[in-house]
Amino acid sequence: MPERRFVYTPAMVGLTALVLLVPIAGLVLLRQAPALDVHWEHHPTHFWLVLLTAALGAVLAYLTGAAALRRGDARVLFVSLAFLSAAGFLGLHALATPKVLLDTPNAGFTLATPVGVALASVFAFLSSLTVSGTTWGRRARDGLIVVMALWAVASVLRLPPLHATSVPEVAEGILRGLAVPAVVLYGVAAARYLRIWWERPSLMVLSMISAFVLLGEAMVALVFARNWALSWWEWHVLLLAAFVLVVAGVRIQWYEERFADLYQADTVSGRRELTVLFADLQGFTAFSEQHDPAEVTAMLNTYFEVVVPPVVRRHGGEVDRIIGDALMVTFNKRGDQPDHAARAAAAGLALQDAATAVRDAHPNWPQFRVGINSGIASVSLLGTEGGRTHTVIGDTVNVASRIEGKAPAGGVAIGTATKALLPRARTESLGLVSLKGKSEPVEVYRLLALDE
Repeated sequence: MPERRFVYTPAMVGLTALVLLVPIAGLVLLRQAPALDVHWEHHPTHFWLVLLTAALGAVLAYLTGAAALRRGDARVLFVSLAFLSAAGFLGLHALATPKVLLDTPNAGFTLATPVGVALASVFAFLSSLTVSGTTWGRRARDGLIVVMALWAVASVLRLPPLHATSVPEVAEGILRGLAVPAVVLYGVAAARYLRIWWERPSLMVLSMISAFVLLGEAMVALVFARNWALSWWEWHVLLLAAFVLVVAGVRIQWYEERFADLYQADTVSGRRELTVLFADLQGFTAFSEQHDPAEVTAMLNTYFEVVVPPVVRRHGGEVDRIIGDALMVTFNKRGDQPDHAARAAAAGLALQDAATAVRDAHPNWPQFRVGINSGIASVSLLGTEGGRTHTVIGDTVNVASRIEGKAPAGGVAIGTATKALLPRARTESLGLVSLKGKSEPVEVYRLLALDE
């Protein structure tokens, strides 16, 4: 579904702010007029409402986490951890519903939500800062999941300090103190995101701002609401609304790079020292002319099924694109592979080994040529809705493509820059070759082996 274009005006911003203030005004009203804060205790509604909200948050955590690790963007990764924290602890709170897991109330499950929402405020704040790298991302996510699992175990076994059947008064005092920094962190995060939105207005950023405000308001309601009263139900609805707003923003984005509007500047317009690998099939055009399209497709799929896994899974390459018989793979695009040249070289040799095994069974099939080049390139987000791609551009990329065209069938050719990064590699010179677009000839080498 295409992303709709919005005209952002000061009046729209003011209206949005006014709508976001309604919940907190409602909470104040209910606190001041207890008669309006009616009691409604309905366990099934509570369980399914909380479970649905947690499920939406978990989906958002997965989607943002996958995008963050794929693109190496710390901001989106912190957003993912915020969603995961709020959703995970909220899911534990669902188990606090009487007669679901335990017959009696449990302090651990009851306290789970305020703890999770408060922890999420820290990640929300961190997401508003400029942080480089995501190599720690998977460890942070796994660590958070372990913490939630330990909390659940301690709650079920009623281990101190989570052994009470109700929230002790001392804990209520701690939560009131916890609410203040949490609300402040959400407010600061929302304000910093508002500055991002002001520089480049987008629906996704506006959704995140609204979600942070709602989460902050939910934290206030969590602390001051009366159990099973209307004010208590309010924070459940606020959490649901926060997640729904972001889900709606995701839903109406184009599927390519859904979270691109949240990416840090370095993710969409940064520079990296990286290595680029190109591969295509020599003789592919002639083969296509002589065979049925279905046979050509089967041949390509057979090749790609065996050559892509070693490049991606074994050596950490990222497939930038596949166009017909051509394959473009990048190494160190996220800035987390200092040995990118060695990875690319090993991937090129592994690709040819895998392709040779296939061609032995099909002697008339074309052969792969592989070209590799290293250097500085621009990591960029190109295009607009309906046609966005996160790719690398620059002379390093162009030269890699030209080198591939000079590689022998079944061989791997590398440029001078890549060879300099592989001092122990065994190579043989293919001589000085003229590359299209280059004023001077460039020396190209055939890669024979990588000595350990």
